[in-house]
Amino acid sequence: MNIGRALPDPELLAEAVLKGQRRALARAITLIESTRPEHRALAENLLEFLLPHTGGGVRIGISGVPGVGKSTFIESFGTHVINQGHRVAVLAVDPSSPRSGGSILGDKTRMEELSRDERAFIRPSPSGGTLGGVARRTREALLACEAAGFDVIIVETVGVGQSETAVADMVDMFLLLLVPGGGDELQGIKKGIVEIADAIIVNKADGDLANAAKRAALDYQNALHLLRPASLHWSVPVLSCSAMSNLGIGEIWETVSRYRQVMGEAGELTSRRNQQALSWMWNEVAENLMLRFRTQPRIKSMLSKTEVRVAAGEMTPTTAAQTLLNAFLDGAAPS
Repeated sequence: MNIGRALPDPELLAEAVLKGQRRALARAITLIESTRPEHRALAENLLEFLLPHTGGGVRIGISGVPGVGKSTFIESFGTHVINQGHRVAVLAVDPSSPRSGGSILGDKTRMEELSRDERAFIRPSPSGGTLGGVARRTREALLACEAAGFDVIIVETVGVGQSETAVADMVDMFLLLLVPGGGDELQGIKKGIVEIADAIIVNKADGDLANAAKRAALDYQNALHLLRPASLHWSVPVLSCSAMSNLGIGEIWETVSRYRQVMGEAGELTSRRNQQALSWMWNEVAENLMLRFRTQPRIKSMLSKTEVRVAAGEMTPTTAAQTLLNAFLDGAAPS
């Protein structure tokens, strides 16, 4: 990642971000996403400066089945929200190229109108194979966007699957986009992703698909009755829209606003964000422990041979894991 030849001063970069300078925000996110050890230390300092200026944004996660039109929906929805007086940031997590590790879809080319608006900021980020299709540093990038004055943050994830619950650990409201198809389509969607949805939206509800969309919305609504609600204060609505024709987009934004009001008054938004912060902390602990485990010299010297023995059936995975852990702990213990 190129963040400039000279290492940035975190305090100066934070000041520029707080002034709403788009180039500074892009540079800050690049620093945040960097995996180089010297960049990680700077990124942590940067976030310390930005953190007091975060927390005021509306955080929305969006996922959907392939072909549902997520990018078209986000462009239509984002444009509507901007016209309501808001500033919108889109963190669009692209599938990573297996060769370069970079983004391969290029969301700016899929949201041309929104990307040209000065009140919008679109940042494609490679998922890097992270569980849930969410880039590891998406949480931190979200905070940077809030500090820069963007008050509606949209996180678009790669696809649908139970691992997509990762996005629910960083947003206030999770929107699941589906296409007309009714109960048959519902069978192909994992239960876990439906259970974490705060609203279900049937897209492409126009033209020849208008009637099918109405039937699908009714089927989805009936299916939701079979699930235990995640909150006593919110019943998951099923809405329909046509992102291509801008039909029903206003109602979706009204639903988001109503959700925040209801859940905010009930204290659930604050509770959710508190739990998300704790989850974030433990994820960091786990990822850093794994990184240290794999890079410890003693483990690196043992790992290849141990993997060969496990693959050949000469050692059970349980025994191998315990052997490696014991070696790691012995190596980490003070002499």
